[in-house]
Parts: sequence; C-alpha cells; structure tokens
Amino acid sequence: MSELTEHVFDTLVIGGGPGGLTAAIYLRRFTRNVVVIDKGNSRASLIPVSHNYPGFPDGVPGTKLLERLSCQLGNYGGEVLSGEVTDLRLDDGHFVGDYVDDDGETHAIRALTVLIATGVADAGLPIENWREAVASGAVRLCPVCDGFDVMDRRIAVVTNETNPVGHALFMRSFSADVTLFDRGEESMLSDEDRKQVEAAGVRYVESPLLGVSMSDNMNPILNTADGESREFDVFYPMLGETARSALASALGVETAECDKIVVDDHQRTSVPGLYAIGDVVRGLNQIAVAAGQAAIAATSIHNALPWALRPKVEMQESREVSGSC
Repeated sequence: MSELTEHVFDTLVIGGGPGGLTAAIYLRRFTRNVVVIDKGNSRASLIPVSHNYPGFPDGVPGTKLLERLSCQLGNYGGEVLSGEVTDLRLDDGHFVGDYVDDDGETHAIRALTVLIATGVADAGLPIENWREAVASGAVRLCPVCDGFDVMDRRIAVVTNETNPVGHALFMRSFSADVTLFDRGEESMLSDEDRKQVEAAGVRYVESPLLGVSMSDNMNPILNTADGESREFDVFYPMLGETARSALASALGVETAECDKIVVDDHQRTSVPGLYAIGDVVRGLNQIAVAAGQAAIAATSIHNALPWALRPKVEMQESREVSGSC
C-alpha cells in the first residue's frame, strides 16, 4: 500500500456507511482523489430491512444497501479500505490519518480535506443474543425508521434521562399496546410525564429494568427488579447514544450534546478543511438525511479544493462507466 503514504489525497473519508459512501461517490464524480476507510461497524449493517429509504418499495436490507453503494463507488474508480483510523492530526498544512489495516499495519494517509462519517454508538443494556434479536426485528433502534412496521404489536420502550416519555408517546401512533419501563432506582418521570403517559394509555412499569432475555420464538422478555418478567413482540431500548467524534475532537472541533459534532449549512466543522455528516453530527439520525448531507459536504469540499482542471482529450462517443451492480 505504498501509494497510500506517497500520495496526498483530495479527501480522506472516515466511515463507510451510507453517508460516507454517498459522499465518496459524489467526490469521485467530481474527479476527486478519495480514499474511504471503514471499520465495519455501520449501524446500517444491523438493519434487517429498511422500508423508509426512497426508491425501494419492497424495502432493502442494510447490508444490501451498503453493497450497492460500494459497488456504485467502484464503478467510478473508488474503493473502501477495511480498517480503522486511530489518529488524526494536522501536519504542514495537510491532514494526516493513521490507518491501521486488517493485518495490523499502520499507514499514514495525507489529505487536503477530511470527511468524518463515523456515526454513533448506542448506549448498552444487557440483551440476550443482541445481534440475533436485532436481525429478527425483535429489538429495534429507530422508531422513526420502522414504527410503521410494528403496527399494533406489543411494544416495550425504556426511559432515558434526556427524554423519559417521548419515545413511548411517539410509539402510541402505531400501537395501542405500549409499555414504558423505567431503568433508574428512582423514577425518571415527573408528575407531568406521568399525566402524559396516563392520558395516552401507555402502561408504566416503575420497577427498574434489569435486562432483556429472548423467548424460544425470539420475543423480548423484559425482566425487572421486582422479579417480574413480561413478554413483548418488540423492544426499543432508546437508552441514548454517543457520537464517534473522538478523532475530530482531538483536533479541537466544537461539539454539542452526546459528543455530536457542530457543523454549518455546508457540513463544515469549526476546523477548516474538516467536514462531518450523518449521525455523528447534530440532527435527525436517518439514512436519507445522511445522504443529503453527503451531497452538500461533497460539493462544498469540491468547491473549496484547488480546481481539478481536466486535460484536453479526444472526444469519445461514450463515457459510460464500467461495471455493474
């Protein structure tokens, strides 16, 4: 991989989820020299089937969407390198990212600009067979994404510190059978919160939630401190999240709640040349939103970089890209 360390890229994209891949596609179509590094932990890979991403009337599995985006990038000469960027710094006017590949080798990648698309890490709760539960749709992470898909199911939601009852009330649009569990030794609900859930017909279990096991048919069973176990069709943990923004923070970028990166209307951070998109920035965590931000960021990056002046070539009948997805 000597070309990685000998070359100065126009853009280093950190994160190969839908946002990072979309941005890389745009940048390659702008004839920019781009390298994408992906650790393989995109939230999109956990989605069994997404029904709210435009253009897929029958839905699309998260892994399939990532495969198609990677293939589309490949059609324009781009690729995704597996591994992790462990350090990001500025050196002599360039960004330098330490890329550790799957063999443990470290490569210093230099770039004029960097796009952070690293997403978020969900707060944890003891859930038996967590990945299998998510893959089956028994445990879900995004009410906005798939509330419609659990219409009239038995739904369990747990409180969190920043929004104790909001998610339970949100789910009442999709089912009359919603139960809200507390997770603290003391109730997180104010008197006004209790009035809201009661008025909405949401059941409230005040005994702290200790963990979640799975039945033989992969239904979530919520176990509380009072010794009770209650079975549901769907469980939304909703315990909060933390943005994977450590690389950007080390450069001094401005961050907000949950370590989210603050950006302007062009997806620029407070550090010149450093951009961010997707769940790692403040806003609505949606693939469609990340794709829109990717288009904005890529165009802004292209316009900020020195112009890529194309040499004169003989006219060709077709400029179709090779490859097929």
